Amino acid sequence: MVEQVARLPKDVHPDSLSRLPLLTRADLDAPGQTLYDEVVSPQSRTLVGLRGPSGIWLYSPKLAGFVRAANQYLRFHTALDRRLTELAILVTARELDNQFEWAAHEPAALEEGLDPKIIDVVKRRKPVARLGKKEALIIGLGRELFRKRRLRSQTFARAVELFGRRGVLELAALMGNYAMTAVILDTVDQQLHPGQKPLLPIS
Repeated sequence: MVEQVARLPKDVHPDSLSRLPLLTRADLDAPGQTLYDEVVSPQSRTLVGLRGPSGIWLYSPKLAGFVRAANQYLRFHTALDRRLTELAILVTARELDNQFEWAAHEPAALEEGLDPKIIDVVKRRKPVARLGKKEALIIGLGRELFRKRRLRSQTFARAVELFGRRGVLELAALMGNYAMTAVILDTVDQQLHPGQKPLLPIS
């Protein structure tokens, strides 16, 4: 732990591993304390606890309530299955080169049954030609949106064919949600947890 802290940037706090110090429950108003309790609860589905997005959002409890509700829906309750949801999150993390987001979600993707070969295609930015239709579509759609800031008509039509209109909307919203998270993580320079290996090759 000491070795990790010694390497932290000067404006990063050792308790939070970000530019924002870790809030305690006593620091928060009633809505904030409710959110805090949800994050630290044994039933919480957060992957990284308070040292990450859930802790950061506590600086704006009202906004955190909306963001957390949207995130929980998009991660666990959309038309996509959990394996494809994690794939979409990894595509977002890769296209935005967000090490923290990737390091949290690569293990989660493996737990949901995503083939390591598919993860490697995303990680190494390899062609999608040999992948299943849905997997190839999600990767291709994410690459188009993040690289070109637009989606071709044929890609949209193919996505509707595979996932339906609701599915396409929720897929785009899922990627947008994790893009927002990546921006927040970059803003506060969130560092990996002690002992956590950087899994994403970033040049």
